[in-house]
Amino acid sequence: IDYLSQGIDLSGIEVIENDLLFIARARLEVENQAKRLLEQGVETQNPTQVGTALQVFHNLGTLKDTIANVVDGYCTVLEENIKNALDIKVLTQPSQTVTRGGPGRAAMPTPGNTAAFRAALWTNMEKLMDQICAACGQVQHLQKVLTKKRDPVSHVCFIEEIVKDGQSDILYKFWTAVTQTLSSQFQSATDSSMFLKQAFEGEYPKLLRLYNDLWKRLQQYSQNIQRNFNTSGTTDLFAELQQMEEDAQNIFMQKTQDYDPEKALKDSLQQYEAAYLSKSLSRLFDPINLVFPPGGRNPPSSDELDSIIKTIASELNVAAVDPDLSLAVAKNVAKTIQLYGVKSEQLLSTQGDASQVIGPLTEGQRRNVAVVNSLYKLHQSVLKVITNQSSFPAAAEQTVTTALKAVHDLMGSAVQPLLNSVGDSVEAIIITMHQEDFSGSLSSSGKPDVPCSLYMKELQGFIARVMSDYFRHFECFDFVFDNTEAMAQRAIELFIRNASLIRPLGEGGKMRLAADFAQMELAVAPLCRRVSDLGKSYRQLRSFRPLLFQTSEHIASSPALGEVIPFSIILQFLFTRAPPELKSPFQRAEWSIARYSQWLDDHPSEKDRLALIRGALEAYVQSVRTREGKEFAPVYPIMVQLLQKAMSTLQ
Repeated sequence: IDYLSQGIDLSGIEVIENDLLFIARARLEVENQAKRLLEQGVETQNPTQVGTALQVFHNLGTLKDTIANVVDGYCTVLEENIKNALDIKVLTQPSQTVTRGGPGRAAMPTPGNTAAFRAALWTNMEKLMDQICAACGQVQHLQKVLTKKRDPVSHVCFIEEIVKDGQSDILYKFWTAVTQTLSSQFQSATDSSMFLKQAFEGEYPKLLRLYNDLWKRLQQYSQNIQRNFNTSGTTDLFAELQQMEEDAQNIFMQKTQDYDPEKALKDSLQQYEAAYLSKSLSRLFDPINLVFPPGGRNPPSSDELDSIIKTIASELNVAAVDPDLSLAVAKNVAKTIQLYGVKSEQLLSTQGDASQVIGPLTEGQRRNVAVVNSLYKLHQSVLKVITNQSSFPAAAEQTVTTALKAVHDLMGSAVQPLLNSVGDSVEAIIITMHQEDFSGSLSSSGKPDVPCSLYMKELQGFIARVMSDYFRHFECFDFVFDNTEAMAQRAIELFIRNASLIRPLGEGGKMRLAADFAQMELAVAPLCRRVSDLGKSYRQLRSFRPLLFQTSEHIASSPALGEVIPFSIILQFLFTRAPPELKSPFQRAEWSIARYSQWLDDHPSEKDRLALIRGALEAYVQSVRTREGKEFAPVYPIMVQLLQKAMSTLQ
């Protein structure tokens, strides 16, 4: 009838006047009934009712306009809801009656009433989230029916009717409108009220949690709608629902390349997050700046450090409502740890007295010990805090751990000068073995006259004193042992190196040196948890001692060669069994033993060391030829053979 009467003026034709009136009334009646059915269907989430109503509008040709009006209606209602939730006048009234403020009177909570104001605000916010969720659910339901329902005659899917003029889907349109309204309303409300601004900034995690919960509910709702639609296709009208393939994808808008619906929701929160993080950083920095006053000389006390740790734990706990917020606060915590490190580093003494090892602990050394202990406590406490965090994002943990590693490195550089001094002194004591005489023959008893050499006694006394005078004061035992064990390994390496260079070495000297090998284990014991933990150095010390008494042939075939003890050390040792004419590499180069030891440190590769030894052997051959000697020393062929074996293993 509509189609027939289009574009023609039928007024004044009496015979159909009444009919036209009746048709107009009937159309209005049908539209109103369909509107009521649609509202009811959407509210009760009844797809059959919604489908029937949509079919009516489709038949009347007003489907698109009706849907647009319905969605706009939801947007308008929500805008009103948002305004009401944030209405400072209502929030600050003791009762719900709104009185008109005089001109220029700002609405604000009375001094004692801030708590009530905050409570009312959060109640309103929760209610608002429920309202957004409900409206969203209804639009989702509507969209779902539109995508499933087809016209029984033309088989056109209803959603295509709406989208065909380049209209985006209704859920997207609705969501963009709602998120924009949220942003603009929150902005204007907090611009005009300091109290709202402070509430949202100060309790930002609470606000973020409400938003996260809303998002979760919307996602959950989508999945439920999906299931309901896939199971409720029983009526004739909705038989076509069954034919539609089940779309497994989540209905609530998917994140696309140029639109992320969750981000759109949270965009309205950005300014509050920035303010919250800035205040959080101040809360973290304040206690540190307090306990490191300008010109202060001592690290914080135990209680002061505890309060810093409590602040860190509290900031991380509050931020745990959201992984992104956790990461942002973890970055603040990392900056806090860095600040503590910088302030601690300024207290360290780097003067000469910080590395002295002659007298008792100096003032500077005492302070350095206190700083290292304080850094260690911070390191351990923060580690404990992050391991106790449930569901701490990996990226956040990584951020804090990296900052803690820097603290550990700072502890290392704080003790380094002392470690260097101790290491230098140990080396200086070991090298004095060359001032003692090892050339003597066996005494009548067949035992050495003294249990160990003088230098060994001195070394044992020095290491024991250093540990009790200096290192005992550090509370971080594992950290100290990690450093002193490296020192013990170095001491053993130097001891074996120098022992292999002793020339001449008599039978009595061998007995005394063997005793020194046994005593060396006792000397380095205070530096480590267990001497056997020293690994390769310990095995070298144990394997070298029996070689002192073996024949050169025996030594050359020892299984420890190359495996445990480097070839270059054994070759160095075999020079002591040769006549003076076969000069050791350092004698040939006219170096002192100290200089040769330094050269070995600078050339750790076996290849370089063996090349120097080969040079010494070649020089010997040259000198024998020059004096037209008839034969080489018995040890020479063994050394050459050993050198070739060493070179072949390097290949």
